[in-house]
Amino acid sequence: MAKISPVVLILGSGPNIGQSVGRAFAAKGYRVALASRKANKAQDTTDQIHIQSDFADSSSISTTFSKVKASLGIPSVVVYNAGAVTPNPPDDPLSLALADFNKDFTINTVSPFVAAQQAAIGFAQLPDSASKTFIYTGNATNTITIPPLLDLGVGKSATAHIIQSAAAAYKDRGFKFYYGDERKADGAPAYGDIDGDAHAKMYVELAEGKTQGPWQQTFVKGVGYKHFPTKERL
Repeated sequence: MAKISPVVLILGSGPNIGQSVGRAFAAKGYRVALASRKANKAQDTTDQIHIQSDFADSSSISTTFSKVKASLGIPSVVVYNAGAVTPNPPDDPLSLALADFNKDFTINTVSPFVAAQQAAIGFAQLPDSASKTFIYTGNATNTITIPPLLDLGVGKSATAHIIQSAAAAYKDRGFKFYYGDERKADGAPAYGDIDGDAHAKMYVELAEGKTQGPWQQTFVKGVGYKHFPTKERL
C-alpha cells in the first residue's frame, strides 16, 4: 500500500515566511495548503492548493480546514503566519481606534485560537506517527514593549499565552504547540531582517521533533533555537 504524504496547512502564505515554509515542507514530501486573502487557485496542483481566507473573519478558519481536509486530508502540521498591526502614536497608545484594535486582535489572536482548536481536533484523528505540530509566527512583543505597536503586542502576548497553555496541556497526547520568534544574535527583535528561509528551517525541525520542546522558540538565523532571558517590562 502506497504511503500517504502528510499535509501542512499554512495560514498566511506571504512571499517571505509563508512561501519559504511551504517550499521547505514540500521538499520534505508534504502536500501543501496555502491560505491567504489573495489565493491564486490557478496555481493549484495535485500536491499544492491555494485557499482564499480572510483572517479578519475568524469563521473563515473552520471553512479553510474543511477545504483542506476534503482536498488533501487532515493537516498534521499547521502554521499560523498571518499578522496585523495599526501603529499608534508612541506617546498616546490609547488613541488607537477601537475598530482597528478589534480587527487586529482578531487576526493576531482570535483566528489563531480557532486555528489551534481545529488543528487539535484534526491531530486527535491522526496516527501516532503523525507530526501533530501547530506553530504560530510570533515576535518579541510578547516580552518587550514597543511604543507604537500596542495592538500587535497585545495580540502576540495573548496568543503566546494560548500556545504556552496548549503546549503544557496536550504534550502527553503527542500534540506540539510552538511560538516562533526570530531574533538577532544579541536577542534583539529581528525587525525588518526577518528571514523566511530561517523560519522554514526552524519550523521543519520543530515538526520533525518527536516531543514538545520549549513552547517559545526564539531562534537566530544560522544558529537555530537560542534561549534569551526575558527582560522585565517597564
